[in-house]
Amino acid sequence: MKGDTVSWEFDESRPLFQQIVEAITKDIVSGKYEPGDKIPSVREFAVEAGVNPNTMQKALSALEDSGLIVTLRNSGRRVTDDTSLIAKVRKRSAVSAAESYIRSAKASGLTLEEAIEILKEVGKDGEHNL
Repeated sequence: MKGDTVSWEFDESRPLFQQIVEAITKDIVSGKYEPGDKIPSVREFAVEAGVNPNTMQKALSALEDSGLIVTLRNSGRRVTDDTSLIAKVRKRSAVSAAESYIRSAKASGLTLEEAIEILKEVGKDGEHNL
């Protein structure tokens, strides 16, 4: 595992387990957890995140259902070795963010071309001063 821990910042307006799923998914698709990496146990993750172990178990079960995490007999949970699945999830996440940005840009009165130009400008140096 490249990084030390997941960044646990929760929003009270959404289900906790869903936010945990999103945080761990982000760490998998970003490469913080690489294919085949062992992930912390339910208890370790729960203590680290400051949540009930049942909530963490629900989140990890959802990640198993998605295929991003697999349980191997006698060696705990690991990130899937299926790099094509990880790539699909990464792309799906990027598409979702792009759709959200385009909706917001259009609602602000920008054309698609203007929205794309803003992305290009911000993408060059990571920030933009207006």
